[in-house]
Amino acid sequence: MLNCFFKPIVACLTMLAASMSMMSNAETLKPDPRSLTIIGYHEITDHEHALIPQYAIKSKQFAEQIKSLQQDGFHFISVDQLIQANQGKYKLPKKPLLLTVDDGYQSFYQYAYPLVKALKVPVVLSVVGSWIDTQGKEVSFGDQTIPRHDILTWDELKEMQDSGYVEIGSHSYDLHRGILGNPQGNSEPAATTRLYSPENKSYETDAAYAERIYTDLKKNNDLLKQHGIRSPRVMVWPYGQYNMKTIEIANQLGMPITITLDDGSNDVKQSLSHLNRILIESDTTREDLLKDIHTREMGLNDNNRPQKIMHVDLDYLYDPDPAQEERNIGLLLDRIQAMKVNTVYLQAFSDPDADGSADMVYFPNRYLPMRADLFNRVAWQIQSRTQVTRLYAWMPLLAWNLPKENPVSQQLVVTQQAEKSDHLNMGYHRLSPYSAQAREVIRGIYEDLAKSSEFNGILFHDDTTLSDYEDSSSYALSAYKAAGISTDLDAVRKDEAQLQKWTAFKTKTIDDFAMQMADQIRYYHPYLVTARNMYAQVALNAYSENWYAQSLEQSLNRYDFTAIMAMPYMEQVDDQEKFFKDIVNRVKSYPNGLKKTVFELQALNWRNNQPVPTQEMADTIKSLYQQGAMHIAYYPDDPFKNHPDPKIMRDVFGLKTNRLVP
Repeated sequence: MLNCFFKPIVACLTMLAASMSMMSNAETLKPDPRSLTIIGYHEITDHEHALIPQYAIKSKQFAEQIKSLQQDGFHFISVDQLIQANQGKYKLPKKPLLLTVDDGYQSFYQYAYPLVKALKVPVVLSVVGSWIDTQGKEVSFGDQTIPRHDILTWDELKEMQDSGYVEIGSHSYDLHRGILGNPQGNSEPAATTRLYSPENKSYETDAAYAERIYTDLKKNNDLLKQHGIRSPRVMVWPYGQYNMKTIEIANQLGMPITITLDDGSNDVKQSLSHLNRILIESDTTREDLLKDIHTREMGLNDNNRPQKIMHVDLDYLYDPDPAQEERNIGLLLDRIQAMKVNTVYLQAFSDPDADGSADMVYFPNRYLPMRADLFNRVAWQIQSRTQVTRLYAWMPLLAWNLPKENPVSQQLVVTQQAEKSDHLNMGYHRLSPYSAQAREVIRGIYEDLAKSSEFNGILFHDDTTLSDYEDSSSYALSAYKAAGISTDLDAVRKDEAQLQKWTAFKTKTIDDFAMQMADQIRYYHPYLVTARNMYAQVALNAYSENWYAQSLEQSLNRYDFTAIMAMPYMEQVDDQEKFFKDIVNRVKSYPNGLKKTVFELQALNWRNNQPVPTQEMADTIKSLYQQGAMHIAYYPDDPFKNHPDPKIMRDVFGLKTNRLVP
């Protein structure tokens, strides 16, 4: 059965209780007293058997929480006040709070509604129209059924609305369920998943998807109006799943307020279109709730949680035999659970010849062969069946080996020839970022990935680079000329000022384009976080930025995370201890450097194709933690050779908290 909340959202939210040390440091983070807090309930019942035990609370517990929040200075506000505040016509009180209850269970009328009236607390009750509209004795509830009498009636809804305390919101007509999301049979959120047709072996088109969402939301609004209920002004997304298209449709249908399950603070002056909410569970204590509110007021979110990262090659898991491929996926899931990592970098492209450039991808798209429709399957299995709270799609930015019949395949980064240099070519076949046509193709690849899969981070591959002999293509030379940079690149390299200007221009080109691709994805995954791979030399030697067109300072400023490839065997260093210490010290020299840096270790010595001993990796992780490192990754993970050893890695990862760090 589909749980009331899908795992990717729940896991982030259930871990939001911060440590007491964070509370003691609160004075340095300046919480916003007018940041809106939204609290979400589901089942409030005194029945012995709850419909959703994980999210059910007793009426006494509900009353105690409301009274406690009032005593703590919180002011419950209405939807009218929220809209007026957004329009600048009303000033929110300090510590404003909006109360929401989802689904429309009959127990709300029996147990919560009397308390709402007695305590004079406004509440948004969002309902699923198909559940109320059911004519039979049972209601479809996920992949099971519940008695119709467990759902509110139209008369009860009308009575509660007319009291002035209950605003009826939409929870969709029939999106509170899973639909077929891929050929392997995963059931995924109906509001954001492109429906897969086994008969046609294809996915919904953009137009068909938009029409399905529009029809559903409009049907719910029309149904409510037919029964004397005001057309909803609030849309609460089932399972917290939404994208910018669903928000556009909700706004078009008269619902300017939409509510998610994302974490973070709410500034109602800026927008009401995707407000974040705290989910109440059956075991949520007063202390848990206050800590959760406090972290959001301070602007803390899941980016403040130490990441323990497994970097996974789908090329390892792919197998032409579907049965063997499923066994491979199961093996990976077991390793993730055993290792207790909380983050996965998952390959979305295919590089079977291991040259660093993508020849194929693992998702349906317009431009490249699809090796297998596998990324969505593995990503969903990881997020719904393991403890992982953040899954990144690992993608090249420029290194796309397009089919030869596509004319864009020839619009490449060109390396200027020279007699002798260590920095002639970075080794990747890459499309030129200065070609408008190449950028448009890459934009389309990223859009197709975003439409087809569920993930919440993007890791840009280490192809996000241009050497000091790149790019000398006609597209690049035209861009340099327009920017006032000489097109005589030999002369540029001999003039330090011109070299620095050229390097800065190329670095900005790469980072600007990466941010554009992130924004492309955010249309479908609004709370996407970004990470990029960076060469260790850039962190060790500031001058080497000229060799790579990568800047540690700019990367820390522009990306959520910078994953430095701290791989001493690859760099052929003699003193590994000094190598790591020097990188850490450089990172420490920047504000929040450690909080935004991932130290990515190698699990395989590619120079002799021998695994790096797991204990050696664990000792390095322990040392990095002692030096202040917050986020650690390793690559590659080999599930077939059981390397690195899950028990050793679990123990060393366990040295770092899973809680938010201010």
